[in-house]
Formats: sequence, C-alpha cells, structure tokens
Amino acid sequence: MPSFNQSIFYSTVFFLTGIPGFETHHAWTFIPFCCLYVIAISGNGMILFVIITEPSLHEPMYYFLSMLSFTDLGLCLSTLVTMVGVFWFNAREISFDACIGQMFFIHGFTFMESSVLLAMAFDRYIAICNPLRYVTILTNSRIIKVGFAIVIRGTTALVPLLLLLKRLSFCGSHILHHSYCFHPDVMKVSCTDTKINSAFGLAIVISTAALDFVLILLSYVLIIHSVLSIASSEEQKKAFGTCVSHISAVAIFYIPMISLSLVHRFGKHAPPLVHTLIANIYLLIPPVMNPIIYSVKTKQIQKAMVKMVLSKII
Repeated sequence: MPSFNQSIFYSTVFFLTGIPGFETHHAWTFIPFCCLYVIAISGNGMILFVIITEPSLHEPMYYFLSMLSFTDLGLCLSTLVTMVGVFWFNAREISFDACIGQMFFIHGFTFMESSVLLAMAFDRYIAICNPLRYVTILTNSRIIKVGFAIVIRGTTALVPLLLLLKRLSFCGSHILHHSYCFHPDVMKVSCTDTKINSAFGLAIVISTAALDFVLILLSYVLIIHSVLSIASSEEQKKAFGTCVSHISAVAIFYIPMISLSLVHRFGKHAPPLVHTLIANIYLLIPPVMNPIIYSVKTKQIQKAMVKMVLSKII
C-alpha cells in the first residue's frame, strides 16, 4: 500500500478514516454505532411494514411517513458497508468510482428526505387549514406523483455535481476525513481548482434543502396563524399536537446538516474528532430518532405495531 504522504497523481483510490485517536480501538468504538444501525434499520423497516400491511394506515399522512422511513433506510444502508469495513476490518481503501457511487446515494437520499419533510409539512398545512378538502387534494394518484417528483428531484440534481468531480485531479494525500465519501470532503483532496464544483454544490443545496427549509417554515407560519384563530384552546392543543412529530423530524434532520456544513466551510482549524462526530450524527441520528418519535407520538402507529406483535405471538 502506498504511503499516504506520497504524491500519486493518477491514483483513483481514497482512504477512509474512522475516529481520530481511537484507531487501535475501532472494533470496540463501533459497537455503539452498530447498535444505532440496528435500531435505525429495524425501526424504519417495521414502520414501512406496518404501513404497507395495515389498511387503516393507508392515508396521506402515513404514505408520507413511509417515504420518510424509506429515505432513512437508504441513508443507513448507503454508509453501512464502508463503516463496517473501516471499523471492523480496517478496510480503508475505496476506489474513485465506488466513492462517487456512495456519494450519489448519500446525497440523493439526503435531498429526498428534505423533500419528504416538505411534503409532510404541506400535508399538515392542508389537514389543519383546509380539512374539508384534505381527501380531495391529497388523492392517491397525487401522492404517487409527489413520490416520483421527490425521487427525480433528488437524483437529477446530483448527476451534474458528481460528473464535475470527474474533471478533477487528485494528488498528494488521498485521506478523507470520514468513514464514507462526502462531496465537500472529496473536493478538499483535489489539487485542481474546485471553485466551479463548490459554486454548483452550493447552488444545489440552496435550491433543494435550503429552499425546502424556508417553505417548511412558511407552512408552519400559516399553520400557527390558522390554529391561533381557533376559539377553543383544546382544539388548538389538538391541532399543534398533530405537528409535534413532524417538527421534531425537521429539527433532527436540519440541525446536524447545518452544523456539518458550517464545520466544513468555517471549521478548518477544528479538531478532526469534531468533524467525525458531527458527520456521523448527521447521517445516523435522523434514521434512529424518526421511527422512535413517530412510534411514541402517533397512536395509530402504536396500535398497528401492537396488533402486529400480538398476531405473531398468538
């Protein structure tokens, strides 16, 4: 294996990184991550299965929740192989093409999740502000079209971004700072000008995740205005209660994303451990927490899960 400090202009191999300072204990330090993966995959898998098999959950709100679980599963599976390889088998090498493939799925599912959260905000807006037209607006055919639009939007935005990486040359150190391929991280090890890549990447983030976030905030401004016009405090409490799960999902998705973006752009002198921890929180916490939040806060999901478990036991 070549030295990390050796200049290899034509090399197409990158070296992934585990947790800096804990290299000799990676097998043990991955155990908590392994538990999080198990929780995320089993939790989102169970929600998907329950929504598909339980007829009472065949409603717009739960269709969007199944989309959220699907994107969370995609995010987990996109990083699982390299995480296991780095921490348990010290398999740090990844080819450039494999790296691009992993970035496609990681960033693709990230943009899709952002779009799903926006669709769920629209669902809550219609349910609270225009309940009489809820069923006629969010028909099954329209939800299917929204689902296709989310997938197309999340994938087509990435194709030119990843193709632009192909024009870059990589020399010197090929060490990445995470245990998976992340677009800003790969750009940093390039020895050619990356201004076009950075500008295009920023434009995509602004036109997808940032725009979605602004529209989600706007939808909640309209929801709050509508709810406050309700005379009964009990009805206000009930209306806000239906939004708690979604607000929590939005927070645990966007806060780590914004934190990671800020660290990559302005935290050049931050310890490597900070980069690693925020990067892992960014990809693992939403898939872990979303099924927990919706299982605890949504009674229909609770009842369906209990029904499924009891049917297996009896």
